Amino acid sequence: MQVHHNKRLATLTLAALGVVYGDIGTSPLYAIKEVFGGSHHPVPITPDNVLGILSLFLWSLIIVVTLKYVSFIMRANNKGEGGIIALMTLALHKGNPDSWQQKLLITLGLFGAALFYGDGVITPAISVLSAVEGLELITPTFKPYILPITLAIVVGLFVIQRRGTASVGALFGPVMVLWFAVLALLGGISIVQHPAVLAAVNPIYGFNFLLGNSLLGFFALGAVVLCITGAEALYADMGHFGAKPIQYAWLGYVLPALLINYFGQGALLLADPSAIENPFYRLAPEWGLYPLVSLATLATVIASQAVISGAFSITQQAIQLGYTPRLEVQHTSDQEIGQIYLPALNWLLLVSIIALVIGFGSSSNLAAAYGIAVTGTMLITNILAIAVAVRLWNWSPWRAVLGALPFICIDLGFFLANSVKIPDGGWFPLAFGLAIFILLTTWKRGRELLHKRLAADALQLKPFIDDVTLNDISRVPGTAIFMTPDPDSVPHALLHSLKHYKALHEQVVILSVSVADAPFIPEAERVEVQPLAGNFSQVVVSYGFKDEPDIPAALSLCAHRGLVLNPMDTSFFLGRETLIPKLGSEMAYWRELLFVAMFRNAGSATAFFKIPSNRVVELGSQIVL
Repeated sequence: MQVHHNKRLATLTLAALGVVYGDIGTSPLYAIKEVFGGSHHPVPITPDNVLGILSLFLWSLIIVVTLKYVSFIMRANNKGEGGIIALMTLALHKGNPDSWQQKLLITLGLFGAALFYGDGVITPAISVLSAVEGLELITPTFKPYILPITLAIVVGLFVIQRRGTASVGALFGPVMVLWFAVLALLGGISIVQHPAVLAAVNPIYGFNFLLGNSLLGFFALGAVVLCITGAEALYADMGHFGAKPIQYAWLGYVLPALLINYFGQGALLLADPSAIENPFYRLAPEWGLYPLVSLATLATVIASQAVISGAFSITQQAIQLGYTPRLEVQHTSDQEIGQIYLPALNWLLLVSIIALVIGFGSSSNLAAAYGIAVTGTMLITNILAIAVAVRLWNWSPWRAVLGALPFICIDLGFFLANSVKIPDGGWFPLAFGLAIFILLTTWKRGRELLHKRLAADALQLKPFIDDVTLNDISRVPGTAIFMTPDPDSVPHALLHSLKHYKALHEQVVILSVSVADAPFIPEAERVEVQPLAGNFSQVVVSYGFKDEPDIPAALSLCAHRGLVLNPMDTSFFLGRETLIPKLGSEMAYWRELLFVAMFRNAGSATAFFKIPSNRVVELGSQIVL
């Protein structure tokens, strides 16, 4: 039994290496280069400065990644699931839905998710571009082809998304094992040649650098943060692998390899400051450049894949929780529920990345845009974690705030240092994130307004059933299922059906779907059935925010609860509303127009809930917002 457990743990740890650590694992390609050779406040290459920066790299990785994420934030998991959406749902526990605190937490969680999309656009652009730039070291004749090669790789990556990652994913773990081994080997050789660089383990060098270079040290933090990009992935991907494999991979393999490589690049700069043109590739002998560029490019593709998969996953969660319109979700694996593909989001990300690569032109220019998205999300994670500690773990507010204060101070320092780069590119993730945030909140507010309008005209279900029974309405053979968000009100589609057909089906089911704030709902708890008078029934189908909705499959479970449905004798009646925006409504007119556009282009409920289209009847109505 123990042998089986250890084998499974080793397998999951290897898989975690391939998926979780691609982003943070490719930071050595550009982090040191950006600090000392970037276009934004480069730090002069002196022994004290090199040791100071290496010390900041070391302690940032230990404090932010190891202590904050690996040791603390991973405890705040929603039944094993991580990520900012899961953290937000945890933070909303035991809160008054109408309180300003609850609304603030929702706003922060959604903006953090929006910034994650910004990260999802920048990571493939900067990672692949920085890897391909190594070709320029081999021969300058490659320089005009760096952008075209980068674009070709990025386009190829997004084109294959629809095939799923199952076949390619098997290679991810071994490739990243090789990648981190090469990082450690190259860095180790350089450290052996210049062992004095190991003095940077002492945090005093980091403090002295910040104190002795007050303004320059502050600006340098904007580049130092590049060494911890991808830390959110440790938490976001926890549901796929569990906490233990991620922790073991980090402490036992990834962290040592990264530190050895960073220190190796520092040792190289102490010996040869001209190596700053590309310190990562200059660690390798000339004969090893071609294979190293190939391996680095493959590693950056893997890093990009991890972020793209994360964007797909977070969008699926947002759809389930009602923050985005229904989008087409394709499942690319019969075995792995988490492997999904969203065509609309895939092409949106591709277009955004192409625009970024062409617009910024180099990894150094893109580095200015990178830090804002990462540090903004990290700050929001701190605040949501405080709410979780107080509401779920029953910590006192003082204890929770004091416990998170060191992390908040560090993340705030990184965020402020990156804020000075807003004119040079930092505006992009903020603008991109703001646009996504407006879409998320507009959809949520618009749905609330729509439900309010529907509820104003709704009839209570039980008095309606009593009237139907007393008036002896004609009944026709078969079963009619009416879907509604409110199980206690009469669905508008039912009223329209009765108005037009002057009859009801022999068996009538009022069906509503509920999404819990847990990632998955056990099949035993999937459906609740309540028989009502007049051969009516109420059915509530519950899903977690990572479950795959399948109404026919859920209804088949009703037989165990006394409600037998014949699929071939059942019709689904859905309402299809036509929305009309109105000046002076409860939502700004421009947001009403945006909501109406999103509503019209949302995916159909039929496809989303996997209802057979030949069993669906749609009944329309006009609603003035």
